[in-house]
Amino acid sequence: MKFNFKSLSLEFTLSDRKIAIIKDSLEKHIKLLLFFALSMISIFCFIYYYANGLGLAFNDARSHLDIARRVVDNLKPGFAQLGSVWLPLPHLLAVVTVWNDFMWHSGLAGALQSMISYVASGIVIYLILQALGVRMIGRLAGVIVFALNMNILYMQSTAMTELLLLGSMTIAVYELIMWHKEDKMSRLLKSGFWVLLATMNRYDGWFLLGFASILIVIQAWRKHGYKAAEGAFLLFCTLAGFGIILWIIWNWVIFKDPLYFISGPYAAATQQQQIAAAGLLKTEHNWSYSFITYTYAVIYNAGMLQTVMATIGMILFWFDKKISGSLKMASIALMAPFVFNILALYLGQSVLFIQGLNGNSWFNVRYGLMMIPTVAVFAGYLVHRLKAIRYILVLLLLFVMFFSIVNKDAVTLDDAVFGASGKNVSAVSGWLHKHVSHTPGFVLISVASHDAIIFSSGLDMKRFIHEGTGMYWNLAIAHPAHWARWIVMRTYDLHDMTYRLIYKNPEFKNDYTLIHHYPFADIYEIKPQYVKYLHMKPYKEL
Repeated sequence: MKFNFKSLSLEFTLSDRKIAIIKDSLEKHIKLLLFFALSMISIFCFIYYYANGLGLAFNDARSHLDIARRVVDNLKPGFAQLGSVWLPLPHLLAVVTVWNDFMWHSGLAGALQSMISYVASGIVIYLILQALGVRMIGRLAGVIVFALNMNILYMQSTAMTELLLLGSMTIAVYELIMWHKEDKMSRLLKSGFWVLLATMNRYDGWFLLGFASILIVIQAWRKHGYKAAEGAFLLFCTLAGFGIILWIIWNWVIFKDPLYFISGPYAAATQQQQIAAAGLLKTEHNWSYSFITYTYAVIYNAGMLQTVMATIGMILFWFDKKISGSLKMASIALMAPFVFNILALYLGQSVLFIQGLNGNSWFNVRYGLMMIPTVAVFAGYLVHRLKAIRYILVLLLLFVMFFSIVNKDAVTLDDAVFGASGKNVSAVSGWLHKHVSHTPGFVLISVASHDAIIFSSGLDMKRFIHEGTGMYWNLAIAHPAHWARWIVMRTYDLHDMTYRLIYKNPEFKNDYTLIHHYPFADIYEIKPQYVKYLHMKPYKEL
């Protein structure tokens, strides 16, 4: 029997060609396939968390939705309802759909932008790894680390702002990497645009602006000299910083103080002072504790295996002689969230509690989420570099992430349900829904303290008199018995603006009865004999 080597050789050649054709086809259509797969995952997760009543577990999620709703539905609707502390982009985007009651109460008006950002971030992580010269298996591993992370999957299903920030920052870093690689001005402008969006979303974006500006100056100076560095810096900052300028002007015009978002009563710094006074701000002026706290937050959000892989991958990346110095310089931008959060904790501008480390509860642990795209990129790079065990690493990742999903292991969800980031206000809001829905009259309440109650009550926004209702608020504070049939506030808590402004008012003391006392708020109702003096309907004149 003779063995036909020519026939065998031809079969192998044809097989290799088929493999090459499949690879080429996959390369051409991979972004479309990712878009479809990530979109399906995103939609499924939103439906799952919505059906289980977990999509709006965060108090802040309900507040974001209410802010957007008050722009279009309120006693005094308008863009002034955007306020002064939270940056406006998420609320402006939600305004497009929040007028619809289902979009408002389901949370989809806010979650929609998170879901789009989730899909975009997954695709851009693939593109970043491609720009760094990582092969297909490494790129897909990076996408898996991001896209199948339980904390990402939960947060993309909510009306929170983290995924929108992740999306804008990740795209901005990708365009910055491509500018370092191609030296095209269009890439610099695109990066500036996405940084602009990030600066209008969360203050993390402001730090990215400064961080990226330094990298741009260094790169332009090295390649083209001082004049080019100056031009690149001015061009980038003019575009990327435009949102910051608008925000300062907004605070100046609306609140008569350009820095009201820093110094106002609802600013983060003001709230941190209260926490510091209680002796709970342990990271302030403590570098090591700030570093440890945020590192734990990253590990809890990203996963221990993924974080270790990313750390090793980052080290190998920096010592890879095949990668240019420019790309290594650009990749530093991926570490901006890490530096920012540690610095914010050290300066006392941020608070983060890790259960068992610096408290008995979770609080703001979701801040660790900001490093997951970075973890995904460097974990994907590690898979690319370690050729001998790359498939073992991918299988190990899938194994760990599978059990994380099966066990519903999401620390962000724990924070929202059991931690300090969520409050069960169902008792208060349930009473309001039952007794106020079909009874005329206004509810006097502070949105700064009780926005979650307002949202969960299901009542029309026009039923509430609050800080953003102008003359209604001023008149109700001065003469509550003429305007407020019910008052919701935390008795004896001077941080509750409603209580602080009316607790000495004789009308409040004499004309109202405490109906219910709840953990998060008390409900007062006007005595029956004074109901006839109440204003029950909105006035156009106000």
